[in-house]
Amino acid sequence: MVPPAMSYIEIAREKSAIVERTGLLGEGSAGRQMVARFFIEGFGTPEQRTAWQSRLASVAISEPRVGAHPKLLTTRADEDAAGYSIFGEKAWVTNGPLAEVFVVLAVTTIEDGRKRYSAFLVPRDTPGLEIDEAPEYRALAPSRHCGLKLAACRVPRSALLGPAGTAYETMALPFRDVEDAVGTFGLLGAFRFMLARLARSAEGDAATLSLGRMIALVAVYADAAEAVVAALDSGKLARQAAALVGLRVLAAELLQLIRDHRDAHGHNDDSAIERTCTDLQTSLSVARGPRQARQARLGEELIAASRPS
Repeated sequence: MVPPAMSYIEIAREKSAIVERTGLLGEGSAGRQMVARFFIEGFGTPEQRTAWQSRLASVAISEPRVGAHPKLLTTRADEDAAGYSIFGEKAWVTNGPLAEVFVVLAVTTIEDGRKRYSAFLVPRDTPGLEIDEAPEYRALAPSRHCGLKLAACRVPRSALLGPAGTAYETMALPFRDVEDAVGTFGLLGAFRFMLARLARSAEGDAATLSLGRMIALVAVYADAAEAVVAALDSGKLARQAAALVGLRVLAAELLQLIRDHRDAHGHNDDSAIERTCTDLQTSLSVARGPRQARQARLGEELIAASRPS
């Protein structure tokens, strides 16, 4: 029997501790563990969990130039009597250069003009699978990213992960929330790393006051992140939707406060702080459009609720 994957809060705390120690937002194994926890344990058959749950897996949803927009994705899986042939291209596959298996999202049918997606477990050694670790995929070191090219990759029916035709709704969309929730702890580790470095040379009342302000806000951030990931583990993340948006907003404001403090109090020569700031900016810029849409939706809902019926 395969032991259960770690809880999300365990994964998150491990990620935070590693980043707090190293300052490297791309360090640690949270992304790998999340894929196993969400996709393979959550949707896999007993045979699939036995084969892959303890192996390094990466998820391949986004595509070049279109991101993860469901109307624009074109990777497809053609079904025949023996299984499926997968054709297409994927981009920004986190930990892909090291993965032993890929969770690949592909169109399997089109119903009334709407694409229906399925997920497939595609082993690294599948004929027709090409891994592209080009320079443009290098970000958030030492985490590694890659693109995938799938040229008639043959997989058996047993490679289908979860029910056919439902993968976008049941996997791709919810996984974004899982990534955001667990990812708050990576950002938390980065903030704690930088505050510790700033404190080493803090001098004067202005620097102390600035540092205290950031420490207080990071404490608020930590408590909110804990509540969000606890809700994820209990299956009640929807109740923390506003808090999850708020954590992204607070993270962006904390990043600016740290940069302002660095500039005002003489830490411009600290390359570790600059590297971590750059990693934070990169992380916060990922999927910015969908996240801003969620933020706008919160405002729209309050406006609608405040108007007389």
